[in-house]
Amino acid sequence: MPSLSERLMDADAWEAFYAYKASLASSGPKLKELRSLIDERVYRVAAEEIRNGSFPLARRSVISKMGSEKKRVVYSYPAAHTAVLKLLTWQMLRRYDAIFSDNLYSFRPGRTAKEAVQKLAREQKRKGCRYAYKVDISNYFNSIPVDRLLPVLREVLADDPELFLFLADLLSEPAVLERGEAITEEKGIMAGTPQSAFFANLYLMDLDRSFAERDIPYARYSDDILVLGHTMEEVEEEAARIRAFLAEKGLRVNPDKEDFFGPDEGWVFLGFLCCGDAMDIAPATVRKLKQKMRRKTRSLLRWSRRNGVSGEKAAKAFIRIFNRKLLESGEEQTEHELTWSLWFFPVINRTESLAVIDHYAQECIRVIAEGTHTKARFNLRYEEMKAMGYRSLVHEYYAYQKRED
Repeated sequence: MPSLSERLMDADAWEAFYAYKASLASSGPKLKELRSLIDERVYRVAAEEIRNGSFPLARRSVISKMGSEKKRVVYSYPAAHTAVLKLLTWQMLRRYDAIFSDNLYSFRPGRTAKEAVQKLAREQKRKGCRYAYKVDISNYFNSIPVDRLLPVLREVLADDPELFLFLADLLSEPAVLERGEAITEEKGIMAGTPQSAFFANLYLMDLDRSFAERDIPYARYSDDILVLGHTMEEVEEEAARIRAFLAEKGLRVNPDKEDFFGPDEGWVFLGFLCCGDAMDIAPATVRKLKQKMRRKTRSLLRWSRRNGVSGEKAAKAFIRIFNRKLLESGEEQTEHELTWSLWFFPVINRTESLAVIDHYAQECIRVIAEGTHTKARFNLRYEEMKAMGYRSLVHEYYAYQKRED
């Protein structure tokens, strides 16, 4: 079997990758850039560097998490090298998909968050599991110990030693670039880089398999895990097993994102709240989005006052920002980073949370447009907001459902 690294120079492989990306609803503006890269064969230089071991250092950046003031460290490569890594990862995720258990849903062909949540809901009903435990792994991608991952990677890629050597060199490289200067740090599997998706699935596949073999309702989506049980004692036992497994792997649980759920609470997973037959957006997800809107409102008010910009212009900026964030494909959209609406709309069957977000967004727009929190803000009518480009999430949700039907 030829090495996947050899296919990085294959024009047919690039065309197949392009066709796949073009088929995605969230393919976004990066598709045009990919077409240009293929047509001009820019990828050949980066692909050749993989073959001769001269790949550039990753660049380190610190970005804000959506809906939060928290920061996270991500890594990236130049555009052509990133494209090559995306093609390589796309191929790896398909060639080696059979090694993963059915209860793993992240970054896999034909598997989605929708399937994970809906299957858990069916399992809960079928098996009468009324309790749940949810856990998030702290800084998962950047804290995976490379020395523990490499033996697993070597075994899986035994049929492709050339690919293993390249990936091992990439993981073992101690230096990264920060503001153009080389620094040394423990960077794990480098969150933000395409190949990290495959490594994230690989490192905990034994945990996934242990639940599959015991036929326990369980799902993992990268660093998010949910397990269901018949009693609180049962899920507490599973929680202890998960914590022990993660500790043995050199990982830590995020205590702020660890929850137990009882029969009357439903459970939360991947930003969804499942309670009986009702599926809605989780309260924490709504809260974080409102916080993001509040911060942007304050920022735009300061900007408009400082620069003498009209309230209408500032309100239009708010609308553009959140239309793009919630309803449109972003500049860095990938197959695994769906538009906010494409993540939630296929799963939810309630609009209460969408209505809450709509109401809050309209309040923010009125405050920005009128420059005040007083009753004067109601001078801006809903029809005027729509004329500015505002799009109601509730309306967009029903339009989406109509298209799907």
